[in-house]
Amino acid sequence: MVLGSSRYSRQLPLLGEEGQEKLKRSTALVVGAGGLGSVVLYYLVAAGVGRVLVVDRGYVDPPDLNRQILYTEEDLGKPKVEVAVARLRKLNSEVEVLGYAVDVEEGTFEELVARSDVVVDCLDNWRARLRVNELAVRYSKPLVHAGVEGFYAQLTTVIPGVTPCLACLVPKPPERSGAIPVVGFTPAVAGSVEAAEAIKVLAGLQPGLAGYLLIVDLKNVEFTKMAIARREGCPVCSVVGIRTST
Repeated sequence: MVLGSSRYSRQLPLLGEEGQEKLKRSTALVVGAGGLGSVVLYYLVAAGVGRVLVVDRGYVDPPDLNRQILYTEEDLGKPKVEVAVARLRKLNSEVEVLGYAVDVEEGTFEELVARSDVVVDCLDNWRARLRVNELAVRYSKPLVHAGVEGFYAQLTTVIPGVTPCLACLVPKPPERSGAIPVVGFTPAVAGSVEAAEAIKVLAGLQPGLAGYLLIVDLKNVEFTKMAIARREGCPVCSVVGIRTST
């Protein structure tokens, strides 16, 4: 089926022809294909981002199905990255979707960061997040971050050379054991915001969370946006001369 320009007719008035063309020429790297990643990937592909790279080494397990909307019971035991790529290709044949079952410490992953136009953090642990942050800053790639737990989420967008980075906020990985409790709608909301920030970055629009931290409290339905500052002497972003955005 050939959909032509009608596929994007509802967003063209908002992004413009130039913005849509920028999306088509862009590459987005989504790290993690779980609860956050399911939402981010779906909307990036639906919006027409030209190339979407998916990184995940996990397999679909029963506890995933309360929030990881890319998967069904038929996918249990299968590699997430394979299922996600196959499903997303059916959503939009105009988008090149590629999957990689690699660790963030591997050289292959660093190459993926280097060739991307935006990196989206959909991970569930800070060790990996800080590695992704380090590489994003090193290669001057915008990084959209979200973390979720229970009814709560936090989000920010890192623009290397302009905003604080994740290491400014969390200098070292916090210790944690056990699975993170979460309800399905928390990553749904946070992932939607991440997708919005990534699409704005790629389309040439101003991301709303550059230099800000958004705290989402879905238990009380409260959203708090606060300015954040660079940590003096940050070993990651101070080497690129970041100027705090206000």
